[in-house]
Amino acid sequence: MQMQIYLVDNSRTAGLAGVARQFGARYLHLPANPGYGGAHNVAIREAMLAGSQYHAVMNPDIHFGADVLPALIGYMESNRDIGLLAPRVQYPDGQPQYLCKLLPNPLDMLVRRFLPALHRRSGRQAQYELRNSGYDKVMDVPVLSGCFLVVRTSVLSLSGLFDERFFMYFEDVDLTRRIGAVARTVYYPHVKIVHEYAKGSYRNAVLMRHHLESAVRYFNKWGWFSDADRSTINNAALKNVHT
Repeated sequence: MQMQIYLVDNSRTAGLAGVARQFGARYLHLPANPGYGGAHNVAIREAMLAGSQYHAVMNPDIHFGADVLPALIGYMESNRDIGLLAPRVQYPDGQPQYLCKLLPNPLDMLVRRFLPALHRRSGRQAQYELRNSGYDKVMDVPVLSGCFLVVRTSVLSLSGLFDERFFMYFEDVDLTRRIGAVARTVYYPHVKIVHEYAKGSYRNAVLMRHHLESAVRYFNKWGWFSDADRSTINNAALKNVHT
């Protein structure tokens, strides 16, 4: 399998250029920092112009084995209706990360963010994170985490790339939703990656501001309490979990 690695660096100095050369990666230095989705879009556009059929988006705090990408792309080759695919994600200690989610609604998001214990006790968090699925089967999911995604580039011609109005956070929710309107968005548990997952917005005021601003942009775009499609999409996902 022929592969091109893109290393996107948003730091002020080109300190990672040597690392890119060492591993034969295409180095993209973007010191103006257009945001998570905007930076990835630069690499995605290059990949699409180069004729790539698939593109993997991943955080820098990801570790995975040599079997992961061939398995994911092989599964997409066998299932041409899949536009977006994500693997099982684990913490470094082997514990699962529950990153398959329903489309968010603003009330749940506020409770989850500021009253997390109440959200857990109510059972809403388990439902939101599709925990009853067991995370042990292939399933169609409304929201897949942007920490690691494999996308079919032809689908991006229909859905569009990351919406660059989201500087950080919710860009993956928005993209999964748009891809889900034209293709399947699927969780594939048979390969795993390790994600450090620092939850920076819970500890950093600047990241928290980005998180809240992106939430507002998302609900302004899709609807706060009048998002009719949200219930349809979420109900279909919950039905899939229980079958």
